[in-house]
Amino acid sequence: MIEPASLKSIVEAPGLPRPKGVWSNVVSVKPGRMVFISGLLAKDEKGEMVGIGDMAAQTEQICLNLQKAVRSAGGELKDIVRVDVYITDMSKFDEIHAVRRRYFPSNPPASTMVEVSGFTTNGALIEINAIAVLR
Repeated sequence: MIEPASLKSIVEAPGLPRPKGVWSNVVSVKPGRMVFISGLLAKDEKGEMVGIGDMAAQTEQICLNLQKAVRSAGGELKDIVRVDVYITDMSKFDEIHAVRRRYFPSNPPASTMVEVSGFTTNGALIEINAIAVLR
């Protein structure tokens, strides 16, 4: 079976620097069904925080949770067109992107990352929300 063309395409923007992490500067999408995923923390199925004190472990859990969330709506991670990433320590940028690279190996979503002072759950180091466009 031939898979139909993706609704998401990466646009090269002359004059913009190439991202040093796992994101695309510009993502274009064709009409489709939009899915909005609320900010996810590194919680397991029981609602317990995973990876206390470990940014990579928390990023891993959130990426797994993003995958579950988008699949529940009928999509895959490749359908995510934008993420917003909130972290407590910008020095962990490389750790976060090492994990993200495994979940978004090509054509990553557009992304914004900002450092914040805290989250709604003690021990949380990172939160990610997402927008996906599905067929």
